[in-house]
Parts: sequence; C-alpha cells; structure tokens
Amino acid sequence: MKRTTSRAEKISLCFRMILGIIFLYAGLIKVLDPQGFALVVYNYHILPGFLINLAALILPLIEVIVGAALILGVLVPGASLIVSSLLIVFLCAIAAALIRGLDVSCGCFNTSQEADPLTWMYLVRDTVLLAMACFVFTYDQGHYGVVNLIRGKDQA
Repeated sequence: MKRTTSRAEKISLCFRMILGIIFLYAGLIKVLDPQGFALVVYNYHILPGFLINLAALILPLIEVIVGAALILGVLVPGASLIVSSLLIVFLCAIAAALIRGLDVSCGCFNTSQEADPLTWMYLVRDTVLLAMACFVFTYDQGHYGVVNLIRGKDQA
C-alpha cells in the first residue's frame, strides 16, 4: 500500500538530516580534540573548573549520538528534544559571552583558539537551528527512519 507524504513530513525529513549532519560533524570534531574543546569551554567562563573537562568529554558524545539518531530516524522525538535543549544552552552561552565582551571562538566546528571570534550572527544561526529542531519535534512522524525502511513500512 502506498503512503502519501505530507509537506510537513518532507520538510521535517530535510531539517532532521541537516540537524543530524551538523551535530554529528560538530561532535566528531570535538571528540577528536577533547583538550582543545576543554579550552574552548573554559574560555566561556561559565562552568566551574571541576566541570570543564567533564563537559568537554560528555557534550561531544551527546552531539554525536543525537546527530546519528536524527540521520537514522531513530528515537527522533527524544533526539530533537535534546538538540533543542543543547541549542538553548548554546544560545545562552553565546549571548553571555557577547554581552560580557569576551573575545572567544565559538567552538562549534573548530576547537582551535585561532578560529573566528563570536559574532551576533551565531545567535541568528542557532535560533534558526532551534526552530528547525522544534519543527522536527512537532512534525516528524518517524517515517523514513532506518527501522521503518528495514521493515518496509516507508516504501513509496
């Protein structure tokens, strides 16, 4: 039996893939350089010293896991909720750094201290990503996920 795909499902699939790729890529960069990412976290001057290394180790793993989940279409509501939560935290951290006038690099896709410094455009970017994640959470019906494709439920 053929199933029709709504416009919202198509947009959700597109957003899900974009977010998944972004978070998987960003997380992998940080996983490969935990020391560099720890320095990025430190430079924001938000966390107490004893939490910096823990955050630098756990945050990238979460990004990789939720990115992969979104790409594969597995546990999408939870993954999109976690992505939304992370983006809210990132928005708050970036806003706090900009308001305090800190000259730090974002740390989003590069752990180098020589990366471009934060600008207000990072807030715009993360706000757009947050809107995409909320759309996925609201409209994704779990179609075109790897589990459904294996079971043959999403055949066009």
